[in-house]
Amino acid sequence: MIRVISANTPFPPLKEALNEPNGLLAAGGDLSPERLISAYRQGIFPWFNQGEAILWWSPDPRMVLFPQELKISRSLHKTLKKNHYHIQTDSAFMQVMQACAAPREKQTGTWIHPEMIAAYTTLHHLGIAHSVETWIDGELAGGLYGVAIGKVFFGESMFSRVPDASKIALVYLAKQLESWHYGLIDCQMKTAHLMSMGARAIPRAEFSESLNQLTTQPEQNRKWQFDFSYPQQAE
Repeated sequence: MIRVISANTPFPPLKEALNEPNGLLAAGGDLSPERLISAYRQGIFPWFNQGEAILWWSPDPRMVLFPQELKISRSLHKTLKKNHYHIQTDSAFMQVMQACAAPREKQTGTWIHPEMIAAYTTLHHLGIAHSVETWIDGELAGGLYGVAIGKVFFGESMFSRVPDASKIALVYLAKQLESWHYGLIDCQMKTAHLMSMGARAIPRAEFSESLNQLTTQPEQNRKWQFDFSYPQQAE
């Protein structure tokens, strides 16, 4: 049985999360900024279908990417050196969320529904949620979004309309966060795509210990502006 919480009920201890489905911790509550920030600080995130109760998760193990461990394949390195793309941050947050919510192959629905978009857009206006966007020929080609607290970036979702567009955004994110001394990027779930770029699974206890240290560091809470630039080849 999972714990049902109300708007003012604290989350149960992570040790109460289910093994199957992995990490399901609680149901209920709300998506207020205070609730979401509290959740992320504890290593918990919401994931639920539209029209259903809010479900809160903390899987074990946890997929993370340490910025300094980023892996760039030879083919991606060649793509990054081209002059065909432009990186922007926080210029199209809602567009990125909507693109991440678009139907994908082998998926019947999306958890990024209007209630989630509204909640994270509020966090964006507070300077807590951010988007990294890859633009090609003036069009949004790919990107990602997530939540930054202390020195942790909690990645939520990414999309590509052009091959490698989301990978380009992730490279710029990881390189910039490394220069800002961020400790880790939370990837939530294990995927081959993220593993190929250096992400790995760590025990939830280790993840929680890292959060206790990293989320207490000073907040930025402002619109992001990257100064990282990938070395590009001459035309």
